[in-house]
Amino acid sequence: MKCIGIISLSNGIPTKNKYIIEELELLLKSINIKIIKASTIFAVVGSSYGTGQERGQELMKLYNNPTIDGIFDVSGGDLANEVLNYIDFSVIKRNPKPFFGYSDLSVILNSIYSQTNVLTYLYQIRNIVLDKTSTSLNKFKDFIINNNKELFKFNYKWIRGNHMEGILIGGNLRCTLKLSGTKYMPDFKNKIILIESLGGDVSKIITYLTQYKQIGAFDEANGIILGTFTEMEEKALSPSVEDLVLSIVDNPNLPIIKTSEIGHSNTSKGAVIGKYYSFDK
Repeated sequence: MKCIGIISLSNGIPTKNKYIIEELELLLKSINIKIIKASTIFAVVGSSYGTGQERGQELMKLYNNPTIDGIFDVSGGDLANEVLNYIDFSVIKRNPKPFFGYSDLSVILNSIYSQTNVLTYLYQIRNIVLDKTSTSLNKFKDFIINNNKELFKFNYKWIRGNHMEGILIGGNLRCTLKLSGTKYMPDFKNKIILIESLGGDVSKIITYLTQYKQIGAFDEANGIILGTFTEMEEKALSPSVEDLVLSIVDNPNLPIIKTSEIGHSNTSKGAVIGKYYSFDK
């Protein structure tokens, strides 16, 4: 990638955090990456800059710009699904640039995959600034410059089963579920569902997992990947996420793995939505 687009499709970046974007620009320029910024980056009124339509139009500009090699969303929050009605997925299909984002951008990542079969990337580029160990920056540079996929390889442990394979969908637990009942939710047949969460105590995680169960996700899927559950794990809440999942997902044949390397940490690695994965014990 020599030129990337930067955008906020969910809640805009608070102006007090403008320095993060400025530092990001400097780091990218230091590795010879040109940046084209959408006009919808920072929060101005309330929690977003521009309407859903305006943010969608900015995204389409980035996809239609032939000089842009990839698009990185720097936001998160609650507002990404407001953009969906204003995305021209036929444009994305004709111009399949890689799109990167995390958290609430799980909405966009899964919608692009379900509507176009184009791979998308669960990853937050702000990590290269926020991770003060430089680990994220070094892995990102190796990916951008050398096409080394180490950024998207993660360690894991088995919770149940010993083999899992299928196309990966999902991401943030709460946000992906906003696609329920819409045409944008990928089908679950033979898929691996990635689930992670920033906030959420025991009762909230139970609620979200139960919704997945009630829409039939766990009956059709080939497996589950549990990422980090920040609030649950930092507070050491009980029952644990693993125990909750084993209790709610009462299909003893559904494999489950757990990784501490995908989620909301500043050192988190990425995952590819729409990619075929295979895991063995």
